[in-house]
Amino acid sequence: MLRLTKKADYGLMALKYLAEQTDGSAHSAKDIAEAYGIPLPLLSKVLQKLARGGLLISEQGTYGGYRLARAARDISALEVIRTIDGPIILTQCFTEHTGCDQSALCPVREPLRKVHEGILSLLKNISLSDLASDDMQIPSIRPTLANIQLTSPSSATPTGISR
Repeated sequence: MLRLTKKADYGLMALKYLAEQTDGSAHSAKDIAEAYGIPLPLLSKVLQKLARGGLLISEQGTYGGYRLARAARDISALEVIRTIDGPIILTQCFTEHTGCDQSALCPVREPLRKVHEGILSLLKNISLSDLASDDMQIPSIRPTLANIQLTSPSSATPTGISR
C-alpha cells in the first residue's frame, strides 16, 4: 500500500500552516502543533529535518520559530516527502539493482515503472500554495495513464488501459 508516513503528513501540515501565514514572521513549533493537535516533540523533529533539508529557516530568539525558505509555490509536495521519508518506492524491481527471479517474464514491470513516474510527477506538480488553497484542483494524471501498456501473460501483444 502506498501511503504517507505520519511524519510526512505532519510535515505537509506544518508547511501548509506556514504557507497560509501572510505576516512573514516566524512561527513556533508550539503554535503549529496546537493548531493541528500534533504532538510537539514529534513535530519538532520533523521541523528540524525540514530545516536541515533547506525547506525551512529556523530562527532563534524571543521572536524565533520557523519560516519557509522559499515561496510556497516553489516547494513541492514531493520535496517535502523526500526530505522527511527519503525516496518514494512503489516497487523494488525498478528501484533496486538486485536481481528478481521474475524480471525477465514480468508483464507489469514497465507499466508499474510508468505508474511510479506518474506518482512522482503528480507530487512534484503540487506546491504548498496548492495545498494552502481552498479551491485546489485535482491534478489530472490521465495523460500519464493513457501511455501505460499492459502485456497479457498469454501473448506479447500490448493492450491499452481502458478509460
